[in-house]
Amino acid sequence: MSDTIAAIATASGEAGIGIVRLSGEVSLEILDKIFVPTKGNSIKEYKSRRLTHGKIIDPHTEKVIDEVLVTYMKAPFTYTAEEVVEINCHGGIVPVRKILALTLKNGARMAERGEFTKRAFLNGRIDLSQAEAVMDLISAKTEKSFDVAFGQLEGSLSNEVKEIRHHLLEMMAHITVNIDFPDEDIEEITYTDLLENSNKIQEDIEKLLDSSNTGKILKEGLHTVIIGKPNVGKSSLMNALLKESRAIVTEIPGTTRDIIEEFVSIKGIPLKIVDTAGIRETEDLVEKIGVERSKAFFNKGDLVIFVLNASEALTDEDREIIELLKNRQTIILMNKTDLPIALDEEEIKNLLPDKKMIKVSMTEGIGLNQLEETIVEMVYGGVVKQGESSFVTNVRHQDALERAKTSILDAIDAIKKGLPLDFVEVDVKNCWEYLGEITGDTVGENVIDQIFANFCLGK
Repeated sequence: MSDTIAAIATASGEAGIGIVRLSGEVSLEILDKIFVPTKGNSIKEYKSRRLTHGKIIDPHTEKVIDEVLVTYMKAPFTYTAEEVVEINCHGGIVPVRKILALTLKNGARMAERGEFTKRAFLNGRIDLSQAEAVMDLISAKTEKSFDVAFGQLEGSLSNEVKEIRHHLLEMMAHITVNIDFPDEDIEEITYTDLLENSNKIQEDIEKLLDSSNTGKILKEGLHTVIIGKPNVGKSSLMNALLKESRAIVTEIPGTTRDIIEEFVSIKGIPLKIVDTAGIRETEDLVEKIGVERSKAFFNKGDLVIFVLNASEALTDEDREIIELLKNRQTIILMNKTDLPIALDEEEIKNLLPDKKMIKVSMTEGIGLNQLEETIVEMVYGGVVKQGESSFVTNVRHQDALERAKTSILDAIDAIKKGLPLDFVEVDVKNCWEYLGEITGDTVGENVIDQIFANFCLGK
């Protein structure tokens, strides 16, 4: 990695400031060619980590490109652990592109996607799970998902994985010594000790896996579908959760004919809410297409909010929807409870005995807090506490943990059967290697390249 890379580090478009970033051993030399400080003759006269005012000038034409503030950061205490330069220019497409082009003409090459973070990983400043947390941090949709990503960037997940791997390494060391030097005066490892240690490792791995469903939701959002027959208050619920009039609300059945999708944060949990067309038999071609789309989105939902009109008795249309809900994670809302109740609550409980039911009134604002608390409870599920930061949010990490769990279970089975230590050693080592894929200690170069290819330029 002797070459120096450059890229635009800020989003494209009009803005107050744009940043061009360089990283590599000749970053300062490149800057010195194109930057003239307001005071002094050369940027090399200034200290590291100090903002310096001046102008970017094309050395071939001596034309001033822009008035800028630059920072030079000396290795190894930088983002990439290399020499880093950041040029703060006026925002907009033209200034940053012109300055980037100048850096490329004077010795830098265009950075690949995620190459700055990749260099931070390859130079040992962060591990692979921390590198992946950078993108989670950028794409976080709520404060909670940001906190989880920041915790992983700080090493919360890495530290737990490294702790498990440390115990596995100790086990491997004891097993190897007992296999290779059975006649030496060393502490003999017992199958009882091996079983106790393996069970503890299994528990630690399962604890991380238990957090993966919640972690996935915090990262990607809970796909929530609002469903029900026409005119039961689905769009009113959508507007209440969004706290704005996003969906049209009228007393005319079938007002919502297409799918409306929005993101909302419920106590730090990102919800991708889908307001669907009311499900009913209709001759209206447009409404019929909307109903079919509703059913398609219903099948994709992580959570279904089924809205009923409490002022009406259960209808055939309601019963048709109920049949679809029996194997789905569902919250039932009895809406319009400010009107005389005609819906038989016991009948609903008998038809959907395992579903949470909440009485609400969209017009009066009753029951929304209880709905939000129920969603939070369902997401966290009592398995992990909301204050914990070590959530598994990455599918790649979850897969590695699943394989590590299988290996340690194989080791436990071998121990219980009293098989030779060689068999146990293979399974323990496999577990150690699978966990190493999370931090990047035992992952192949092709996997690393694939991970960083999903990053944005300049990061």
